Amino acid sequence: MKKYTIGVDLGGTTITAGIVDEEFKVLHKCTCDTDLPQPEEVIEEKIANLCRQVLVESNLTLDDLLWVGIGTPGSVNSKTGVVDFNANFGYYDWELRDHMEKRLGCKVYIENDANAAAYGEFIAGGARGAKYAVVITLGTGIGGGIIIDGKIFAGFNYAGAELGHMVIQKDGRPCMCGRNGCWEKYASARALAEDTKAAMLSHPKNMMWQLVDGDITKVGAKTAFDGMAAGDELATQLINKFVEYVACGLTNVVNIFQPEIICIGGGVSKQGEVLLAPVRKLVNWEDYARDGKRRVTIKPAELFNDAGVVGAAWLGNQEKL
Repeated sequence: MKKYTIGVDLGGTTITAGIVDEEFKVLHKCTCDTDLPQPEEVIEEKIANLCRQVLVESNLTLDDLLWVGIGTPGSVNSKTGVVDFNANFGYYDWELRDHMEKRLGCKVYIENDANAAAYGEFIAGGARGAKYAVVITLGTGIGGGIIIDGKIFAGFNYAGAELGHMVIQKDGRPCMCGRNGCWEKYASARALAEDTKAAMLSHPKNMMWQLVDGDITKVGAKTAFDGMAAGDELATQLINKFVEYVACGLTNVVNIFQPEIICIGGGVSKQGEVLLAPVRKLVNWEDYARDGKRRVTIKPAELFNDAGVVGAAWLGNQEKL
């Protein structure tokens, strides 16, 4: 008899629930808008309704499930099932697991969303086969997830793996976390887009303006990569600096954890070897263990938007570790 779970990826913009089988395949997904700000109970009901919908559309019932897993932003105590704080949603001491078990009538597991996505890559994506892995997402910020000996690392207070908030430039750019010079202020997709806009405004005749039809609001992280591909010098300078920033943070991660694999996700990772080849070169040059025989593998993530669903769906396996 096949075993199924539901994985829920709770985001600030959308909520996705997916049926996942024991081979870690996503069989069917349903999505709805989060529509923040909302009271806790509204979000809980949205999650419950999505779970019911994806079951009905898959011709399954709760009796076919082992459990439901939820990846949520915030500091998540996976043992007690409480989200200690989720600043983006404005929730504190949110008893998400207990509330959802009452709504759904089945076992529920919860975990930080970045940790769940990292676990998804670990069990079914780019980090599968490794015992020690780090998954980095270059998006609006920089998300991080750490797997040590097959287990999600969250720290004693369940707020660990905030890799985007390590400082790479003392007294650098101000970050929303309250520090200055955080990695994500330099190496995230948003940071690259902002740096590209600033460079274009300083060079009003640059060819990148043609790529966005003269509309600065259309500039994204991809703009500079497209400019570099077209041979533009300013775009090339932007990408070279971005590569340095990415590699600086990754080298810190390597020196601390020495993982077997680092997976790079987020939209920027779709640039593939254009990004990763020069990043690897710098990390290999700066890595403390650069003279060792065993070196970290830096590669693209594979599951992309499904990573959070797959990882959340099989959080129950973490309880056995």
